[in-house]
Amino acid sequence: MAKVALPGDNRGGTYTDDYDTQELGGLTNPRSIAKTRMNRILSVPRFSLPDLSLEAFRRQLANVDALPQLCLLGVMSGLITGGLMVGFRLLLEVGAMIFMPAGDPEAFEGLPALGRAVMPVIAVAVIGSLLWRQPAAARKLGVAHVIERLTYHQGRFPLRNWLNQWWVGVVSVLGGLSAGREGPAIHLGAAASSGVGERLRLPHNSLRVLVACGTAAGIAASFNTPIAGVIFAMEVVMMEYTIAGFMPVILASSMGAVVAQLVYGPEPAFQVPTVSLGSMANLPWIVVTALLIGLLAGLFIHVAKTKWIADLPVWLRLTLVAVATAGVAWWYPEVQGIGYDSLAASLTGELAIDVLLVLVVAKLLLTALTVASGIPIGIIGPVLVVGAAAGALMGMAGSWMWPGNAADPGFYAMLGMAAMMGAVLQAPLGALMALLELTHNPNIILPGMLAVVVSGLTSRQLCRCDGYFISVTRHGLHPLQQPLMQALSRVSVPAVMERSLVRTVRMVTHEQARTLLEAKPVWILIERSRDDKPTLALKAADLARFLMEHTLPPEGEEGEMIDLLEIPGLRLDMAPIHLQATLSEAFSRLNDQSLDALYVEHGYRPKQKRISGIITRGAIERYYRFNDRSPDSDSPS
Repeated sequence: MAKVALPGDNRGGTYTDDYDTQELGGLTNPRSIAKTRMNRILSVPRFSLPDLSLEAFRRQLANVDALPQLCLLGVMSGLITGGLMVGFRLLLEVGAMIFMPAGDPEAFEGLPALGRAVMPVIAVAVIGSLLWRQPAAARKLGVAHVIERLTYHQGRFPLRNWLNQWWVGVVSVLGGLSAGREGPAIHLGAAASSGVGERLRLPHNSLRVLVACGTAAGIAASFNTPIAGVIFAMEVVMMEYTIAGFMPVILASSMGAVVAQLVYGPEPAFQVPTVSLGSMANLPWIVVTALLIGLLAGLFIHVAKTKWIADLPVWLRLTLVAVATAGVAWWYPEVQGIGYDSLAASLTGELAIDVLLVLVVAKLLLTALTVASGIPIGIIGPVLVVGAAAGALMGMAGSWMWPGNAADPGFYAMLGMAAMMGAVLQAPLGALMALLELTHNPNIILPGMLAVVVSGLTSRQLCRCDGYFISVTRHGLHPLQQPLMQALSRVSVPAVMERSLVRTVRMVTHEQARTLLEAKPVWILIERSRDDKPTLALKAADLARFLMEHTLPPEGEEGEMIDLLEIPGLRLDMAPIHLQATLSEAFSRLNDQSLDALYVEHGYRPKQKRISGIITRGAIERYYRFNDRSPDSDSPS
């Protein structure tokens, strides 16, 4: 008889049994046992081919350090998103060829006054009649929808919303509303990347990374700004910085930019003059400019989140947007569309003062009113235009007051563009990277840092505004800002669950109990007679201890049945959770149902589901306490 440790018992206790001799074919001679064990060791092949199956790929992705696998997903996501962005821009160009001068989606100035005034009315009518016929959940589009799905739905996207984003994005931009194409780009890229992960049944922690990859690639392909795409994805969508997150997102952003450059060339989105700060006397005026832009950002957020507008009847809200946009467009078509042509003219000082004023006031209010009315449009492009116009106006004012020392108005327009973006999104680093990549002028970084910080503080402290997209909150705190949930979202349950288990019915004989323990399980799952009864788990060590304390029946007799629900030991009520789930999902389910353990199901068809393991509250706590303390897991507060 061999001494065998209690299964799953970490206290070092032993009991006498013959499991070891059974495993070795009944051998009892020590020399024979040693020879048999050595033969087994020698029979193991020295070299084995790596497991390249999809199932192995899923298992590897469940861990927090699956960098090679995540980088492969990043490349795939970048190529897919880059192709989608090219397709979206081609849709805009094809639509513009039908009725826009020279086929330019931004050439509203070339249309007759009546034609450009009617266009937003038609666009609102189309969106209202088609989109509002659908459920409220299907009307959620853009960046806010991406953050919501990432936060509360593990990065899974409905197909209907993705399809709606295509035509709503095209209609809103070509229809003359004050709307951008970046929101649609981010939604289309993030949802497509996540959809591929869903089709491959990848764990949910990798879906989160795919969402960030699609977001970064969408920004990179839209602006030709790969660095800004990475920072935007991590700062606005993911709200964390980790090495495991950065590397695949960098690859995705690079691939998205490469695809866009293959089609549209490597030129930056805007051709800007070479300007510099010049005299340090400009610094105080930069602070004043950033202060004003921070107030404009606060005004934009407050109007966009105005509750009384959202509470108006749908027909009244849509009519208000159509009439307001048409009225301003009759006189100033520069407020229509994305406004990149107006932005480029602001940077080169080609716009008149009245046009700049209209862009600052009217375009800001029209964009905010459209959003507040429930029409899902992209806001990043219009926000950049408003900021550039405000900066150009302040630059002109500086030139009048200090003719010899003031910097060029185009310089202030660049600063205003970054300051407005940083204040509205509360993404200072993303705004700075966008400023650098859009201007290709490193001399602007120092004053840009000052402008972005001052505008962001003004919007946050004086106007009491969080970032526009952070407003998707529950209970006052965004879940992605909670360090515990961030850490647990990086890993899926297969990385932590206990796989050593056996299943059995409630009543077993002594012989059946001994057979269960032969596999040396840690847990024994007790199947119940009805589905409405909770599945229970029993520590295998407790069953082994029970067998030690009770004599076996004589050979040939079955003896009394053992009730696994009655023997002394630790038993846990359990609920199911899917193999793809993250530790944050498991932790939430444990708290919601007041349980200490979950059993992990594998499979998608009801009759083919099987239990792959058990995950306990203690296992999750041990992971967070001991495994997630690497220096690369820093997150912004």
